[in-house]
Amino acid sequence: MKKLKKAVCILLCMTLTAVCGVYCASAAGRDYYYDAVAGNDENDGTESSPWKSVDGHNCTITAGTRFLFKRGGTYDVCATLSASGTADAPIVIGAWGEGDKPVLTCAGRENVLTLLDCDYITVRDVEITAHDGGGIWIDTREKASTGFVIDNVTFRDMQNDRVMTSRDDFSSGAAGARAAVMVKGLPARSLWPVSDLRITNCEVCDAGNGMIVWGANKEPNYEVAIDPVFDTGVRIENCAFHDMDAEAIVLGMCDGAFVTNCSAIRTCLGRGVDEDGNILYYTAPMWFWGSVNSTFDHCEIAYAENVGDGMAVDFDTYSHRCTYQYIYSHDNMRFMCNNPRLDGHYDNTVRYCLSVNDNRGKARLASPSTQNEYGFRFYNNTIVNCADLFVIGMRNGLFANNIIVNTDGTRVKFDTFSRLSRGNTIRANAYYGSVLPIGDPFGRYVDPLFAGTDAADAQSFVLCDRSPLLGKGIAIEDDLREDFFGNPLTDTPNIGCYAGAGVPSDVRPRHTALRNLLTFIVGFLRAEWQRLFR
Repeated sequence: MKKLKKAVCILLCMTLTAVCGVYCASAAGRDYYYDAVAGNDENDGTESSPWKSVDGHNCTITAGTRFLFKRGGTYDVCATLSASGTADAPIVIGAWGEGDKPVLTCAGRENVLTLLDCDYITVRDVEITAHDGGGIWIDTREKASTGFVIDNVTFRDMQNDRVMTSRDDFSSGAAGARAAVMVKGLPARSLWPVSDLRITNCEVCDAGNGMIVWGANKEPNYEVAIDPVFDTGVRIENCAFHDMDAEAIVLGMCDGAFVTNCSAIRTCLGRGVDEDGNILYYTAPMWFWGSVNSTFDHCEIAYAENVGDGMAVDFDTYSHRCTYQYIYSHDNMRFMCNNPRLDGHYDNTVRYCLSVNDNRGKARLASPSTQNEYGFRFYNNTIVNCADLFVIGMRNGLFANNIIVNTDGTRVKFDTFSRLSRGNTIRANAYYGSVLPIGDPFGRYVDPLFAGTDAADAQSFVLCDRSPLLGKGIAIEDDLREDFFGNPLTDTPNIGCYAGAGVPSDVRPRHTALRNLLTFIVGFLRAEWQRLFR
């Protein structure tokens, strides 16, 4: 890799550092054009006279400055930008002309773009690749940063052929993590937060990680305590992640983050085991770490392979008042595996989710049971062909209106007498295909009467109009207006993630109240046998 000069210019406290000879700052906002095919570095950088390469040009940078790359070209960009636009006039890195997105790339273990102490930066309509590096690193060293937009960017080919033997390095930028976007890091290098980050309409594939967002922790040893400085105003929308070694989205120390209409398909493909099957590291597609008041909404998560984790629902260290809702999870290693370390989690929610064939590893609410989920609410979910589901460590929680259809031999296990001794509400749940759990005395063993039989089609799991679960749920106060399938909620809720009136069918339930009683007795005896002779 060639050695490139570093230029620092200052105007009105705005600076731009050029690594790999990119930009240099001065006095007026204007557009700068690059054309990798027909440009010439002796030109003046205008649309009619574009530069060829991103190297050694004197540019003026103020609010509204745009750096535009001709579509169809590939550009060696390895830049650190320290400059600020305004909300009305951001600094833009984008495209011009017709054809495929321009490709911004760099060689070596570097970030294509490092945005350091910046405000109001927009990156859009480009492709970013870095086979040995990473995409965009947003970091703060001397001030808080705000106003980032990353829109319609394709991220691909980021060290995805590296053999993984441990988790990726989240402390040294996007390149260290093989990530599309890294915000700050863990541990963070400063306590200055990032706010108002919008990532929309992006694709990430053939990479290690996707969008990894971290705030900061005032406590140096985050294994002992969490004293967070939260990133705020984070929104990730309409993004697709696929064919990746590790995680799609991590919300770490965020307050009020919202992820919606995103998909993580074939992520966490690094299985994370050695030749003897011992677990080396853990990855999950979309998860919280130390975040509050944040939500994953209307996302599809499928085909995660990591043996240790590989699940859709994951509340990790410190996460409070966070929510998974309207999640379509299928064919993952497991559905849920929380990690409430330190003093536990408070008031997290999983609601109106559909899980199908997440059945290669046990699912759990918390483990061990001494690490607790306080005020956890798990309701109106439909879980089909899950592995064993351990609802342990729940205190003052709610487990209600859920359909759980398992294959023979799998089970749902609550803490013994958790309803009475731990203040939990466990009501109006339906089980089918395995014995009733001893911890749910109000549970029903009954065929839910789904509308279809194709497990690959989410619409198969709406209810027939003869379903015994229509109108049999308990009312739960929340702010939702529709079910998983988009039907409006009513005052008489169904059991499961479907709230409609049911599709027409002549099929009737195959089991009676007597079967309910018999399966409860069998479940009780089985649980006692396991307790006494395990």
